[in-house]
Amino acid sequence: MSMQKNVESFIGCDSQYDEAGIVLFGAPFDSTTSYRPGSRFGPSAVRHESFGIETYSPYQDADLTDSCCKVFDEGDLELPFGDPLPVVNSIMDNVRTIVSDNKIPFMVGGEHLVTLGAVNALYEKYPDMHVVQFDAHADLRDDYLGTKLSHACVMRRCHDFLGDMRIHQFCIRSGEREEFLFAKSHTHMHKFTTEGIEDLGKALAVSNAPVYLTIDLDCLDSGVLPGTGTPEAGGISFMALYEAVIGLIGSGARIVGVDVNELSPMLDTSGASTALTCKLIREILIALSINR
Repeated sequence: MSMQKNVESFIGCDSQYDEAGIVLFGAPFDSTTSYRPGSRFGPSAVRHESFGIETYSPYQDADLTDSCCKVFDEGDLELPFGDPLPVVNSIMDNVRTIVSDNKIPFMVGGEHLVTLGAVNALYEKYPDMHVVQFDAHADLRDDYLGTKLSHACVMRRCHDFLGDMRIHQFCIRSGEREEFLFAKSHTHMHKFTTEGIEDLGKALAVSNAPVYLTIDLDCLDSGVLPGTGTPEAGGISFMALYEAVIGLIGSGARIVGVDVNELSPMLDTSGASTALTCKLIREILIALSINR
């Protein structure tokens, strides 16, 4: 009798690399976390707990096992602790490989700094790329505690090469005054809610500009998702985030990369935060597959 190797992947993401249109991978890194660490355990928790949800989405009447859904789960990258620069470079190398094969990278963090590596790699191929960010925090500090590579600085580092008005920020409700002043001249910031996402989706679809979607789960209200390192009261609901994200993907905007980050599963022992994250990932994977 032959036996197969035990490899745990996200539910329904069983395609081979060559046939896949989307590549899911984990970036388990949280070394610059400034409050509560633990997001490095997010990717593995999401895979394991994904078997508590279904592959079918009643929201979209579609299934991860449908013929249009071809997702390869690469597993987690082996990332060093401490110095964030090698981590960013490792993520860049991985995303470069995925993009060179004309596939969409879907990264699960990890803290929000991991986004920098993915955005930087995609920018090399798509210099006219826009970034759409859902987040409680502006992440526009020039440095945090003397370092420029921090989860608190990730959008500022992306702005360094993307330039003005290429970053569209939603649900922002926390940051230094200087960050909000910077945003007035350099980004499109939508405070507190997802208002404006529908018009943005239409504009991006018309322009056919490449779009990277980054979701920091603390955009959700802390009563909805307490399992995150820097929770902020006054956030949005799951359905508000679902409608905004799936609406953006369905608008015709050309999504070239996605990440979902900042789940710290051990900070919510009920498992509800992880279950929500699994459901959100499922919905995005299906929407991306339908709209490719």
